[in-house]
Amino acid sequence: MSTRTTGASTGLHAADTHDLIRVRGARENNLQDVSLDLPKRRLSVFTGVSGSGKSSLVFATIAAESQRMINETYSAFLQGFMPSQARPDVDLLEGLTTAIIVDQERMGANSRSTVGTATDVNAMLRIVFSRLGEPYVGSPQAFSFNVASISGAGAVTTEKAGRTIKERRSFTVTGGQCSRCEGMGTVNDIDLTQLFDDSKSLSEGALTIPGYTADGWGVKIFTGSGFLDPDKAIRDYTAKERDAFLYKEPVKVKVGDINMTYEGLVPKVQKSFLSKDREAMQPHIRAFVDRAVTFTTCPDCQGTRLNEGARSSRVHGLNIAEACSMQISDLATWVTGLEEPSMTPLLDALRDTLDSFVEIGLGYLSLDRPAGTLSGGEAQRTKMIRHLGSSLTDVTYVFDEPTIGLHPHDIQRMNRLLLQLRDKGNTVLVVEHKPEMITIADHVVDIGPGAGTAGGEICYEGTVEGLRSSGTLTGRHLDDRSRVKDSVRPHRGAIEIRGATANNLTGVDVDIPLGVLVVVTGVAGSGKSSLVHGSIPHGAGVVSIDQATIRGSRRSNPATYTGLLEPIRKAFAKANGVKPALFSANSEGACPVCNGNGVIYTDLGVMASVSSPCEVCEGKRFQASVLEYHLGGRDISEVLAMSVAEAEEFFGAGDARTPAAHAVLVRLVDVGLGYLRLGQPLTTLSGGERQRLKLATHMAEKGDVYVLDEPTTGLHLADVEQLLGLLDRLVDSGRSVIVVEHHQAVMAHADWIIDLGPGAGHDGGKVVFQGTPADLVAQRSTLTGEHLAEYVQGT
Repeated sequence: MSTRTTGASTGLHAADTHDLIRVRGARENNLQDVSLDLPKRRLSVFTGVSGSGKSSLVFATIAAESQRMINETYSAFLQGFMPSQARPDVDLLEGLTTAIIVDQERMGANSRSTVGTATDVNAMLRIVFSRLGEPYVGSPQAFSFNVASISGAGAVTTEKAGRTIKERRSFTVTGGQCSRCEGMGTVNDIDLTQLFDDSKSLSEGALTIPGYTADGWGVKIFTGSGFLDPDKAIRDYTAKERDAFLYKEPVKVKVGDINMTYEGLVPKVQKSFLSKDREAMQPHIRAFVDRAVTFTTCPDCQGTRLNEGARSSRVHGLNIAEACSMQISDLATWVTGLEEPSMTPLLDALRDTLDSFVEIGLGYLSLDRPAGTLSGGEAQRTKMIRHLGSSLTDVTYVFDEPTIGLHPHDIQRMNRLLLQLRDKGNTVLVVEHKPEMITIADHVVDIGPGAGTAGGEICYEGTVEGLRSSGTLTGRHLDDRSRVKDSVRPHRGAIEIRGATANNLTGVDVDIPLGVLVVVTGVAGSGKSSLVHGSIPHGAGVVSIDQATIRGSRRSNPATYTGLLEPIRKAFAKANGVKPALFSANSEGACPVCNGNGVIYTDLGVMASVSSPCEVCEGKRFQASVLEYHLGGRDISEVLAMSVAEAEEFFGAGDARTPAAHAVLVRLVDVGLGYLRLGQPLTTLSGGERQRLKLATHMAEKGDVYVLDEPTTGLHLADVEQLLGLLDRLVDSGRSVIVVEHHQAVMAHADWIIDLGPGAGHDGGKVVFQGTPADLVAQRSTLTGEHLAEYVQGT
């Protein structure tokens, strides 16, 4: 027999010296030549005010370079199918490991995407039902609502051994898609009166669909097709003309010298509007769809999206539609009872995934929940699921505010999960504002001192205890605790909600006081949004501000998004006696070389596109002739380069006084965005900045009741104080403010609290407390009461 001996290492191995991620000279966005060392296999938290440069350092520099270098290991052919990424503006990055980004982006702008399809749980369930289901109906695709059943037959010509052989072939595909609703679960009925005004002709602008202007191509194809008389009122069409106008099948036509495809108005609207997820639509498009289309549950599949064959096959008494509609925590219990030795690996993987949902606090969801209806926090945690059971180590996980949408009770669970990822030997980088998560960090990097051009510097780097005594803005506010109000405002009247049953609500009866600050709280999934958004009547007098992220291209900026540019253009035009369109970089005033972009983009195929400043307009985006026109001594490019605070002063008095523009700028300053430049592209704004930009825009709407869904998202501890001041000003001006929120500072500041619970999903949906914050703290009868009491007792 041989024996094996081992000896102790005599020194540190060279491979073990690479225990730091080194960043030198990072200048991405507003970073000001930042250099730092981050420890590997530790939990590092990045703090700082919204817009200070946290995401620029973590996502746009460290994670972006890691992903770019991994992409470069693939062949040029594969890189052609992948998004190209430019190298970040940094001198040196060393010690990088594979980066996995778990961000806040909403899931699924596709109406076919559900929680089950997005996490691959549906794929595993389909295999289970195809193997164990009785009666047997087919392969896994027989249970997919995205696969239609089709069959066909015909002659096939093949070349074999130099001879041409014709054979008759037939094929059959058994899918699970409901043929009535095509797997959508709903059928729609279009109100034709909302598509056109039948008293007008097409040339008079009869079509009332967004984007279908009388001189646009959407209308030209109708007027130039030869099927219709463009000058004839629609109500005077013959039966044949009306059918061609509304329902004609696609056919090739020549409009002028251009070959185009003509089809009826109804199928055109269905394809261009109804195939998209409603949540991903622009507000004016969504308003049109809500006005013109009535959605009803499909009568054939009862909203399950599946045909009769897929619903007939059962496993342990359940069909796949019933399994997908179950609360995931209940489904996990059902799957545990399945025993089939030949499918053990698949069933184990399915159980682990469902258990991960429960462990991460999403057990209240169901697999058939449309992915587009998940909040930002729910979407982020859903993406986390595929990483929790991963065997990978020495990976860099990058999280963007994982506490969004989480009750203090749920934050403790999230902390445990992040520490588990770290303890497996991974580097965890977290951008975060909540003190509960900052305090578990091994390493803290505080970026500031301010936002925008006033930020981008490392203010502190070290331990949490060192941060507390560092004197930085984050350090000073880390242990802030709001006191519960000694006295609350008296309310005037109430919104009466009776028998609310939306989603998991169990016939809730509650009165929401008016004229005060009301906070609706409870653990994630307890029914807060269902109560507020599903029960408060929307319409005149109600301004609802949800969590949907604002969208915008690199041409969009705060001035265009808020509508500020419109009065500015008119003021310039009036002062100089010219057209307002000249002062738009998207219209007549645009530099002809860069088309108003300010930069020239050069496509280099599989390599990242290169952008360089336009040599003609020098990045100003406007024609030279336009810049000769001035208002108050400034040209339009100089105005767009101003900060919001500077512009508020500029348009508030003197020759440039413009009340309409000044009113918008005051709202932007009110929400703490005074440092933003008017022409700064929306793509460069952080999540918190976008949230506040949206809030400032909605404040312009006329309403007596404001409904806000987690307005502290992306806000630094110091910014929360400013938000509370803004909410107080709204209430003091006579408005009612209803806030869905988890932040204890907002709860403590409320006049009235409605707490839902006691748990999530079917364990929630009840009002477990309503009253003043002081009473909630005194009683400590709910999870919220316990956490709020701990919070205020730290004052």
